[in-house]
Amino acid sequence: MTAFITVFLTVFLAELGDKTQLATLIYATDADRPRWLVFTAASLALVVSSALAVALGGAAERWMTFLPLKLIAGVGFLLIGGWMIFDHVLAAR
Repeated sequence: MTAFITVFLTVFLAELGDKTQLATLIYATDADRPRWLVFTAASLALVVSSALAVALGGAAERWMTFLPLKLIAGVGFLLIGGWMIFDHVLAAR
């Protein structure tokens, strides 16, 4: 159960304010679109993209055992974060 809660909270927090949510919000503001249709389409898109991520992650774990995938992902996130901070500092000048 702890693993489920960890995954849920991580993905939930990562999605808050994401461009996906903003797109869904914009679609939901259109009076010509039923809310249930926006909810269903957005939910299905998230389920399909998550299924694809899990399938690719499983394949990567099976076929790329020679690579430290978690380390590569972690370094990638740090580099992107550093790049964003550096870009922000440059823009503030």
